[in-house]
Amino acid sequence: MNNTSFRDNAGFIFEHAGKIYRQINKCYEFEYEKLMSSGLYETLTDKKQLIPHKEVNLVKIRDMNFYKYIQPEMIKFITYPYEWSFSELKDAALLTLSIQKTALKYNMSLKDASAFNIQFQNGKPIFIDTLSFENYKEVAPWVAYGQFCRHFLAPLVLMSYRDTRLNKLFVTNIDGIPLDLCCKLLPIEAKLNPGVLFHIVIHGVSIKANEGKKSLNKHNNFSRLAMESLIDSLETCIKHLKLPKLKTEWGEYYNNTNYSSETLKIKSEIVQEFIKKSAPQTVCDLGANRGDFTRAAANSWGADYLAFDIDAAAVEENYKRVKLNKEKNILPLLLDLTNPTPAIGFAHNERADFLSRFRCDTVLALALIHHLAISNNLPFSNIADFFSKLGKFLIIEFVPKTDSKVQILLASREDIFADYTQKDFESEFSKFYTILEKRELYGSKRTLYLMRKK
Repeated sequence: MNNTSFRDNAGFIFEHAGKIYRQINKCYEFEYEKLMSSGLYETLTDKKQLIPHKEVNLVKIRDMNFYKYIQPEMIKFITYPYEWSFSELKDAALLTLSIQKTALKYNMSLKDASAFNIQFQNGKPIFIDTLSFENYKEVAPWVAYGQFCRHFLAPLVLMSYRDTRLNKLFVTNIDGIPLDLCCKLLPIEAKLNPGVLFHIVIHGVSIKANEGKKSLNKHNNFSRLAMESLIDSLETCIKHLKLPKLKTEWGEYYNNTNYSSETLKIKSEIVQEFIKKSAPQTVCDLGANRGDFTRAAANSWGADYLAFDIDAAAVEENYKRVKLNKEKNILPLLLDLTNPTPAIGFAHNERADFLSRFRCDTVLALALIHHLAISNNLPFSNIADFFSKLGKFLIIEFVPKTDSKVQILLASREDIFADYTQKDFESEFSKFYTILEKRELYGSKRTLYLMRKK
């Protein structure tokens, strides 16, 4: 199991009999008991801001550090900040600050503010690290301040002022984007933003100036009022960050589609029918765009839906719809299928790769095959093999060369795709799947398939 709990002396996550548990070590006994007895735990779990847990007894060899076992409520899918849209990361940041403000009321504080401590459940972010709370020290600055700026503020500022793709810097900076790097990438107008100036520019300079000095976090005049002002300042800065208008081909896909409204309706009905026949509990929608067909499926069959897309504008729009409609079973995520999220961290064992985290009952791959096969030169056999590792059932749309969308792809390159035919498609996918049904899509030359993994 991939986790970073080996870095935490307060306890660690482990798997036992197919379930996830956390050991609390003796050194964290005081903080844990204060969290549980002060009322903070109940307040945060009642607000659905902190993952609930139960204390358990296990027949397990206990090491000398053992104090207690807890069993947290399960999170179905673990996701990472470099897979989130701008608004998902923004909501995760605001949740972290809200928890810190609440903790202060109970004389406690977050000792770390990692974005990896946030997951999404029922359409909202939730904090999952029960061992992140410590006793509040009146004269000490917020120990998690630097980490919060690296994990939340820096990527949000870069996404807002430069490019949403800069969130991917997380992949090569597992402890957040360094503030000096953030400063170098920001335009002048960003640095004139008072919040950015203070929390990124001046903060970054201060870190550089105090490198190697033990006194960096040892102040004797950081009052509770100063702490509250710091949190309020961060909150104000983040709330005012916005994305520029993102207009991309796929973000506007359904405004420029070659489908008629009648064809779209028929396609939606077929997808719903195939979803019901596969009867999934979990669905991976690859190339979900803004989630139209994800929602059509979700409205016809109750399951948990992961809505992946490479386009940041589409994922952002999809998440805003999730919030607006209060949809608890759809989670929009960023994904480049030709370069899925890798395993990173020490020994490649801190953040898990895409395939090990996202196994679903049914995979949706609509209007996608031509992008993989023609835009990215991927053979049908490789695509089929990859899809078969994701789920038992596959609902896939074949888009022929005569389709206008394929013609657009071929307009700027030589047609070297002699094997891009429906016959070859069926032949290669049949090596991994049994084709249960296929339906020609009225009003187009496209075909929808329902397949089951062999």
